[in-house]
Amino acid sequence: MKKNNLKVVKIYKNKSLFNYEKKILINELILNLKLGYYDFEKEKAQKVKFSLEIDYQDKKPSNDKDLRSIVNYATIVKLIKKLIKKKHYNFLETLAEAVFDELFKDKRIGRIMLKIEKLEILKECSSVGIQITKKRSHDKF
Repeated sequence: MKKNNLKVVKIYKNKSLFNYEKKILINELILNLKLGYYDFEKEKAQKVKFSLEIDYQDKKPSNDKDLRSIVNYATIVKLIKKLIKKKHYNFLETLAEAVFDELFKDKRIGRIMLKIEKLEILKECSSVGIQITKKRSHDKF
C-alpha cells in the first residue's frame, strides 16, 4: 500500500494569499478649459471630455473605513481639474502625459487608458481626440 504524501497547510488570517486586480472607471468627465495650439483655442474655453480606465493591484482587500486603501476616483477628478488650471496645454498629448505623471506617483497603478476629446472644435464631428494607454514598465534599464 502506498503512503499518502499530502501535507496539511495552515492558513493564517494575517497572511495574504491573494492579489487583487482592480479597475477605476471615470466616464465622460466634461470640463471647460482653454486647450489648443491655435490662438482662438487659447482665448476661449471649450468643452473637453475625459474618460479613464485605471488598473491597479493590491495585496489586501479594501478597508471600508480607510480611504487610503483604494485609488479614489474623486481624487483623480480633482487632480485633472488642478492640472488644467495650472497651465495651458497646446496638445492633448502633453495634457495626457501630465495626467500620467501625476497618477503613476501611486505605485499600485500599473496601467492607465486615457481618452481626451474636444467636443466643440470641428462642427462636422461630435468630437475629436486621442486615446493613449500607458503601462508601468517593470524592466530595469
